[in-house]
Amino acid sequence: MKITNVQCFPLKIKPKEIYLGGQADDDQDDYYYRPEYRCVYSRKMETCLVKISCDNGQVGWGEALAPVVPQVVAEIITHLFVPLLIGQNPFNSQVLNARMYDSMRDRGHTAGYHLDALAAVDIALWDLKGRILDLPVYQLLGGNFRDDIPCYVSGLPRPTLEARCELAREWQGKGFNAVKLALGYGVSEDLANVHAIRDILGPDAQIFLDAHWNYSLSEAAELAAGLQQAKVRFLEAPLLPEDVAGHAVLRQKTAVAIALGETERSRYQFRPFIEQQAVDILQPDVGRTGITELMHIASLAETWNLKVAPHLSVGLGPCIAASIHVAAALPNFFMLEFQPPVFEVANSLLRSPLVCEQGRYRLPVNAGLGIEIDEQCVLEHIWSDA
Repeated sequence: MKITNVQCFPLKIKPKEIYLGGQADDDQDDYYYRPEYRCVYSRKMETCLVKISCDNGQVGWGEALAPVVPQVVAEIITHLFVPLLIGQNPFNSQVLNARMYDSMRDRGHTAGYHLDALAAVDIALWDLKGRILDLPVYQLLGGNFRDDIPCYVSGLPRPTLEARCELAREWQGKGFNAVKLALGYGVSEDLANVHAIRDILGPDAQIFLDAHWNYSLSEAAELAAGLQQAKVRFLEAPLLPEDVAGHAVLRQKTAVAIALGETERSRYQFRPFIEQQAVDILQPDVGRTGITELMHIASLAETWNLKVAPHLSVGLGPCIAASIHVAAALPNFFMLEFQPPVFEVANSLLRSPLVCEQGRYRLPVNAGLGIEIDEQCVLEHIWSDA
């Protein structure tokens, strides 16, 4: 049994609404900077899908979380990974992962696009192995601790506090009683948002806050004190992602759980946060870690009695499905992220939709990731520099 072909599909999809709010406009450049987050964002939904074919006719699909310039991931896979993969047994995935990781290790590429590309290949190999064995991925991971996956609505992407409150109440009416606010606009404004949402949703709702690493240690400590009064379940990314020591100090100052990890791609990057007791809830993203590495990270977290809440932002079908399978298989799972606008786009590329209702993802039961990619639809959105 051998891998015979690897294809990459860098995609740019125009959504109804820009991620985190705003209207899509073809007259503007794809990329823009959000000063409040100090990050580049795209006005389109961008990703890179990977299709790996085997000589028995089976295929597996993977995806890298590639919200900007997904063609970079495609180039890495095509030029660096394909020579390592062709002719290999897909069940040698651990060996193949090590070879892909090692291929640029001495050049310092142990994060970023290189590992995003590795993650896409890893997910595709798990999908392929599942399809060959006619088993869902969660069974290959050792079984499912849960039959469906609890989730929280992420972002509430509306321009005003009143509109965010209205949207939160709408989702609560649909059975989603957990929300995360994407803020980081200042301690006073963030606390005003949180307390308003708490008043609207009531005492039993779960509320989380993503601060997008916008605060100093003293500001984050002040914010956390107010969040504790509002019974916020976790504070995500309060400080710069490189500041391990600062997170450790902050964790000692507050009873609010500290969550982080969307910027980290390996157990090596998570290890200092864990060992220095700088985090309560780890948030690896399967589109940046792959399934194999996410399971390693979760096992490491489990030895310190820490929870894992996989990050899930603009990843589409394979990313979402892989996240659901991993979430089912984790003994120390906390909760999974749910991005409604992204979910709609993701399902537009699938022959049968993934399901998330009443605050829970439905666990796919078919072989592999349990999804069927509509390849013709994928080809309609493929990126080209022509």
